[in-house]
Amino acid sequence: MTDTATTWFIIFALGIGTFVLRFFFIGIIGDRELPAWVLRHLRYTAVAVLPGLVAPLVLWPAATDGQPDPARLAAALVTLTVGYLTKNVIYAILGGAATLYLGLYLVG
Repeated sequence: MTDTATTWFIIFALGIGTFVLRFFFIGIIGDRELPAWVLRHLRYTAVAVLPGLVAPLVLWPAATDGQPDPARLAAALVTLTVGYLTKNVIYAILGGAATLYLGLYLVG
């Protein structure tokens, strides 16, 4: 366990780091036109962040104490397949959710 001073230092440092990072993009280059190559790469931000948020929940779920679960793996596979075939995010989410709940119901 860390002491109170260390915890507050970490919170303060992370706050300053977050402010500097946001200020750089909003305050310094916010009113300038970005190059085309930067805009092209920024389009993929959501595509890169979403799997980074979901992958740990599929591979190391807290509900099973970090053990891979067949229901969650099947739901991820169905979500990827439906998303790839239909190119529709809503159908992919609904298909994955239905598979997850059906898998959890059947497995126990």
